[in-house]
Amino acid sequence: MILVDKALKAREEQGKPIRVGMIGAGFMGQGLTNQIVHSVPGMRMSAIYNRKPERALGVYRYAGCEDARSVSSQASLDEAVRRGLPAVAEDPYTICRSPEIDVVIDVTGSVEFGARVILEAFAHRKSVVLMNAEVDATIGPILRVYGRKHGQILSCCDGDEPGVQMNLVRWVKGMGLIPRVVGNVKGLQDPYRNPTTQKGWAERWGQNAAMVTSFADGSKISFEESIVANATGFKVRSRGMSRGLKYDGSILEIQKLYDIDELRALGGIVDYTVGPPLIKVFVLAEHEDPKQRHYLNLYKMGEGPLYPFWTPYHLVHFETPFSIARVVLFQDELAPPLGGPMVEVCAVAKRDLKAGEVLDEYGMYTTYGEAVNAEEMCASRYLPEGLVEGCRLKRDIPRDQVLTYADVELPEGRIADALRAEQYRHFRGESWLEEHLKQGAGRRAAAGVQEVVT
Repeated sequence: MILVDKALKAREEQGKPIRVGMIGAGFMGQGLTNQIVHSVPGMRMSAIYNRKPERALGVYRYAGCEDARSVSSQASLDEAVRRGLPAVAEDPYTICRSPEIDVVIDVTGSVEFGARVILEAFAHRKSVVLMNAEVDATIGPILRVYGRKHGQILSCCDGDEPGVQMNLVRWVKGMGLIPRVVGNVKGLQDPYRNPTTQKGWAERWGQNAAMVTSFADGSKISFEESIVANATGFKVRSRGMSRGLKYDGSILEIQKLYDIDELRALGGIVDYTVGPPLIKVFVLAEHEDPKQRHYLNLYKMGEGPLYPFWTPYHLVHFETPFSIARVVLFQDELAPPLGGPMVEVCAVAKRDLKAGEVLDEYGMYTTYGEAVNAEEMCASRYLPEGLVEGCRLKRDIPRDQVLTYADVELPEGRIADALRAEQYRHFRGESWLEEHLKQGAGRRAAAGVQEVVT
């Protein structure tokens, strides 16, 4: 971030700030807007869309922007941004299409809507920064294929766990070490939490109860670790990772949880633990040079073979402007997949489910997500947690059973379904999902994605 701060100051001095268009105005979008307005020279929150425009106006007012105004057309949005007036767009795609916007940030948490916004931004030569781990984990690899066709970047964000982890991985590799475990630390893990149990906590902090639930039930961390796995080529040891293994020991001894030979055989893993306290993410890495191992021991990093490196915090919206600047000013993408998915997130029944039920979205009452290696995900035809919303059950499903495509009828015409089918064909040469869509309720999805991208 040392280069970024100077580059942003230079943009401010030149009178050429980065003009950001934000899609979504929830809790994180509110914090991000306030951060950009008050603490980030060389950057402007120029336009915001939210399905409830009054919420977007409220986010601007929270940041002290009393001159924010709602605009209903492309011309009025463009004019407001040109004049430096904060604009609330009634149509999200006007932000993606505006020549006055430099970059789009997706803060929606939606896979279907997020995919449409991303494709529209790419089509109008705009890169996208994600505060939307769900779309990234579900169809991020294929979306980046579309981004490259238009010369654009799809990046995750500094501050959120995948960004913090990948910055740490990059730093560790830069010192000549080989990462073997990229870990995340939680304070709670209970797959059966729901918005009712999390209501009080959500209200205390002014957050959405479903989003808070996705933190508690393990879905969110599964999405996040999938992004890291795809960017490193790592796998999980088994479905669900360590499923919230409790660890209260020292970070300097956390390597005892892992077998070095297994890690080497796998090439590296992503994982998470509950604890230790005061640690947010960690990387365990080894060094092949015995001379350097001697120095690491001298520097109080232990005797190895795994050496711990960690970050005690993730400051989400405080750090997100760094990734916006990295993308716009340096074309530096954070956490790009190496290729196709290495790890995905499957949907698991949170309670006994009955035939005919329509599933709600992640972080709600019917399912939770677990990280699973892509080979198992594809071979078993698991249903992704990012696409559960609106699926109708064909049969009863007991609690803790993984859902498959054969268990559900998909909503009709979703772009995200077609993109995921294309992702399997593009990276794995698998066409079964495309055939499934043609035969089922998702049959109009393939035509729909072509309509959007053209």
